[in-house]
Amino acid sequence: MQCTKTRLLSAAAAAALLTAFPAAAFDGWHQESAVTLESKTATFDYITYDSGTNHIFLGHRKEGLQVYDPAAKKIVKVVGDTAAHSANGAVLIPEFDLGISNNEDGTLTPFKLSTLEAQPSFKVSEELDTSHYDDFSKRIFVNAAAGKENQDIIVVDIPSMKVAGTIKAATTKAEGADADGKGKFYLAGQDVGKIIVIDTKEMKVAAEWAVAGCAKPTSVAVDRANSRLLVGCRFKGTVKPGFFVLDAADGKVIYSAEIGDGVDSVIYDAELKRIFFANGVNANLAVFEQVDANTYKPVETLAIRNWVKVLAYDPKGKKLFSMTAEGSADAGKKINTAVSPYYPNTVFPNTFTVLTYSR
Repeated sequence: MQCTKTRLLSAAAAAALLTAFPAAAFDGWHQESAVTLESKTATFDYITYDSGTNHIFLGHRKEGLQVYDPAAKKIVKVVGDTAAHSANGAVLIPEFDLGISNNEDGTLTPFKLSTLEAQPSFKVSEELDTSHYDDFSKRIFVNAAAGKENQDIIVVDIPSMKVAGTIKAATTKAEGADADGKGKFYLAGQDVGKIIVIDTKEMKVAAEWAVAGCAKPTSVAVDRANSRLLVGCRFKGTVKPGFFVLDAADGKVIYSAEIGDGVDSVIYDAELKRIFFANGVNANLAVFEQVDANTYKPVETLAIRNWVKVLAYDPKGKKLFSMTAEGSADAGKKINTAVSPYYPNTVFPNTFTVLTYSR
């Protein structure tokens, strides 16, 4: 009788403990579709989604900035002459009905989001990677050519497309960035392990924050409501890849957790309280829950295809989009060992695939 009573008390205590500390929700994210498109051998980089037109923009480099319709599951257009300029991806500015293709040869190609009609491409640098929009200053900040010690961040006024100036950032590997909507712009300096804070009105570096435990900050999203930076970091040496939450006021690390390697973007859904990282080297999609401004939990980690490292998001339909292809690391060619010793340098024709994830 006493044993039974003890067992009942233990069960009640366990139930109370579970109630006090409920398990993190399992959302059940999964691959909804994979559409393989006709392609040559061009590599690819960034992906973006426009909710106004339900178009996905694929930076397919030598095949141009391709516009993909996820409902029809097909390419509907290649923007302007972006194939000739090797499109790395696009920055989208719906408030001005404007999209801009970021081209590897240092040119920008403006186009209308509503009609996809392109304007002439124009040069801002010898080469560039990507650009980011700040809705406070109405400017884009372009990750342009890097020197031995600094990287040029070209500032372009929107919608005039006039170059406003150049910021010298103390990094040679500027990566992801996001703005807080109040005049601050947070840029990942991957090679120096820092977040570089830019004053978007004054066009100058306001601060540099080393991120403790993060070797290579790569992707950044701002949680504006809570003044938090959500940062994805790649591995380096013995330092593991991770998710870091920083106070946007001073760069203090509030939370960190390990993720897979090869991260290249982060998505934050303030409505769902979810944070997503695609990790292309370890081939997983890490999903975290934001409980409050200072509390975060891992929800699930979905096994995905290799080389899936960038994400776009439909905040209404709650869908994630990415792209990948089949390829190999040809030992006879240069391999980007900064990412992985076996990172693919050869893409096979007709394997380029657009992926959709949902729950």
